[in-house]
Amino acid sequence: MNSFTITAVGNLANEPELALKGDARYAKICLVGNDYAGMDEDGKAREAVTSVYFVAFESLGEALAKHARIGDQLILQAQVRSNNWTDKHGEKRYDYSFVIQNFRFGAPGKAKREELAARDGENETELLETEI
Repeated sequence: MNSFTITAVGNLANEPELALKGDARYAKICLVGNDYAGMDEDGKAREAVTSVYFVAFESLGEALAKHARIGDQLILQAQVRSNNWTDKHGEKRYDYSFVIQNFRFGAPGKAKREELAARDGENETELLETEI
């Protein structure tokens, strides 16, 4: 049973990082979200930026690494896992991991839009060459 599952919507802060630890393949990602944080002294809107790191294992991680690009919006569900350990000084440490269970793409980021535009340009060139 997953006691804590979160839904997150944000943009990729950097390219997914594919890694291998033992036999486990995984991708690490960082999502960034901007939220309204009131007005400043000049009456302009302020934003609060929040960054959250996630991990996706096996085929889900590989799919993210292959298809997601910096700036892409992702909508994901993740399980919250507790990480408790004792450090080398004997102090108890507490942390959390957010393990992606599923995701879908939202709006493409600039890198993805440029990639798609280049691909469309190649397809148009191929069509013109075949017609000539």
